Amino acid sequence: MATSISSRQLFINGEWREPVLKKRMPIVNPATEEIIGDIPAGTAEDIDLAVEAARRALSRNKGEDWSSASGAYRAKFLRAIASKITEKKNELAKLEAIDCGKPLDEAAWDIDDVAGCFEYYADLAEALDGKKKTPIALPMQTFKSYVLKEPIGVVALITPWNYPLLMATWKVAPALAAGCTAVLKPSEIASVTCLELGEVCREVGLPPGVLNIVTGSGFEAGAPLSSHPHVDKIAFTGSTATGSSIMTAAARMIKPVSLELGGKSPIIIFEDVDLDKAAEWTLFGCFWTNGQICSATSRLLVHENIAKEFLERLVKWAKSIKISDPFEEGCRLGPVVSQGQYEKVLKFISNARSEGATILCGGARPQHLKKGFFVEPTIIGDVDTSMEIWKEEVFGPILCAKTFRTEEEAIELANDTRYGLGGAVISKDLDKCDRVSKALQCGIVWVNCSQPCFCQAPWGGNKRSGFGRELGEWGLDNYLTVKQVTEYVSDDPWGWYRNPSKL
Repeated sequence: MATSISSRQLFINGEWREPVLKKRMPIVNPATEEIIGDIPAGTAEDIDLAVEAARRALSRNKGEDWSSASGAYRAKFLRAIASKITEKKNELAKLEAIDCGKPLDEAAWDIDDVAGCFEYYADLAEALDGKKKTPIALPMQTFKSYVLKEPIGVVALITPWNYPLLMATWKVAPALAAGCTAVLKPSEIASVTCLELGEVCREVGLPPGVLNIVTGSGFEAGAPLSSHPHVDKIAFTGSTATGSSIMTAAARMIKPVSLELGGKSPIIIFEDVDLDKAAEWTLFGCFWTNGQICSATSRLLVHENIAKEFLERLVKWAKSIKISDPFEEGCRLGPVVSQGQYEKVLKFISNARSEGATILCGGARPQHLKKGFFVEPTIIGDVDTSMEIWKEEVFGPILCAKTFRTEEEAIELANDTRYGLGGAVISKDLDKCDRVSKALQCGIVWVNCSQPCFCQAPWGGNKRSGFGRELGEWGLDNYLTVKQVTEYVSDDPWGWYRNPSKL
């Protein structure tokens, strides 16, 4: 299926602009390993232009063009973007699939979520108009006080390659709803649909400079953006190592950051489960999006009484997953995103084997696919907690399994990680699920499922998985600053100092 990729430039101040240094980067289709186009490679010079455009848009007409405009005004643009995204759904889904290797069905689902997210934050933007002056009850009648919620300013949005347009939307939609202006720097590995968002913004007439999109490498574009003195806040989704570097850069200027980073999330299967239902959720929780999910429940903890039968069932399910080009009907596992990621995933499997773990299924390239960065869905048993595969985030279709005896042991094993993004528990005993949910040290818990995500509910992690929450009203709060306004309302003098005229 031929899919044409537009040769875009950088989107700055509402216009397409060639990078200052005129550099470009290749786009590689991970299913074929072919170069299928290129994207602009922005540098610090382009970041300066984008930040300057965002700064002008923030204060244009004393802010009345955007930052101080009504939430209802901004909501009109967010809804127009949602409508245009829906109109272009098929095209955008194909571009997403060809750019990052995501199965086409999953990519289409993501685009629906993109439109839904813009719609949701349009509603929250409108709701801000009713919260302009939230009163505060005070103990003294001579004063009245209220709170203003105002846009934090120019924000840097740095996003990953596993959900290119959706992860960008999780930041762009609430930032714009709040009245911020933004510079979006998507991952250089998958930027195509984010550039198309620029075209959508142009088509709906978004005021110039409100959203600017600069593609390029982390070193040449991401680092200058995260350290830029005229950026007021940074929101980042990606690796823990990069998050640490961004936090360090922000600390020099006491700049707020929100970070959604890596994970090594557990899924706990108790002995009372329906084995087939539990098997499907276990596979979905790890192999969805080709296993490239920060919240992947890739550490399986299964009760020893059912472990043998459950793992056998799991292997049968895994072997039935269709691995193919993302455009093939029924594809449920496409390639990982790049040559580098492919080599990294295979190295994890090799290391697990050398450390004494057992490859129960998968572990190699599918025999029927000679090209592309494909890795079979892999299940690894006989895993010890000291092994790399148990401790480190893979970002590929690898599930490692370990048994437990008691609820207490399961919780201890689940929490024995430096990450804390997600976790899942599957059992018919809802009281047990409730206890485990409270005991898991993570920001998201799924009960009798894994990975569902809704834009109304908060998303984010603890420990080295980051801090701050995206989505829901929490996502909007990321881009708002709180101002207290207190007024003295009495006609009487304050009376702290004696009036000299009355001495």
